[in-house]
Amino acid sequence: MIILHDPQCADYGSSQRPEQPLRITQSAAHLRAAHPAWEWRIPAIATEDVLLTVHTPVHLGRLQAPPDFDDDTPYFEGIYDHARRAVGAALAAMNLALVQHEKAFALMRPPGHHATAGQAMGFCYLNQVALGAVAARARGAQRVAVWDFDAHHGNGTEAILDGREGFLFCSIHQFPGYPGTGTRNTVNCRNYPIAPHTPRDEHMAELARSWDAIVGFKPDLVLVSAGFDAYVRDPITAMTLEPEDFAALGRWLHQADFPVAGILEGGYSPELPLLLDAFLGAWA
Repeated sequence: MIILHDPQCADYGSSQRPEQPLRITQSAAHLRAAHPAWEWRIPAIATEDVLLTVHTPVHLGRLQAPPDFDDDTPYFEGIYDHARRAVGAALAAMNLALVQHEKAFALMRPPGHHATAGQAMGFCYLNQVALGAVAARARGAQRVAVWDFDAHHGNGTEAILDGREGFLFCSIHQFPGYPGTGTRNTVNCRNYPIAPHTPRDEHMAELARSWDAIVGFKPDLVLVSAGFDAYVRDPITAMTLEPEDFAALGRWLHQADFPVAGILEGGYSPELPLLLDAFLGAWA
């Protein structure tokens, strides 16, 4: 397993918010200790020309100046560069999977799957998984799938990829719940809404159904928006998954016969390091 991680991603934010530096610092420390054989790499920061393949010039300018974007998504000094580093990690993971068939995971913040082409929202500033998917197509992948098991609908990823040839987007998420989308399907975007407090076995059955759709797409590459806020003790959701369920998701990736790269999205429990370990350990 190759982990793409830049410690600078913990250099902004507040411990008073769910999306905080400890998410990454504690996870990185735990994974380094638990898996000393894994390789860690610092990714290059994404360039503006890459960002413009998905995002508008106005949006990139807006990220570089206050005020806050919304109550959940503050302006932080340097947030544009922090988000670009997260994109760089996603691009590096994508490239390692697509070209070298390595198992690669981007352990960075901020997350990205709520960011649309022109709007930061929901803790997200740039949409690194969508940028990775578009870059993979540019590198020659004919069929690119995004599997989003974060507890919140990946509305930004859907908005960017909807209707674009060569992409499949599948999202399994709590509904009702933030951001209030993810109940309709289109030709290449499929949603699997899960009611709050749905029993684990029913949730896992929907995850399996979505994974079957990914496999049936016969992708050249799968990018995973790996959020861990469907955990039963996550503080901002009402879902029921346990650590062994995330291990099961990792085993599905391990058994896949196509390249896969993972990108951290949500997950706000203090137990995030253990959830990541369960998932990545099973995948590896």
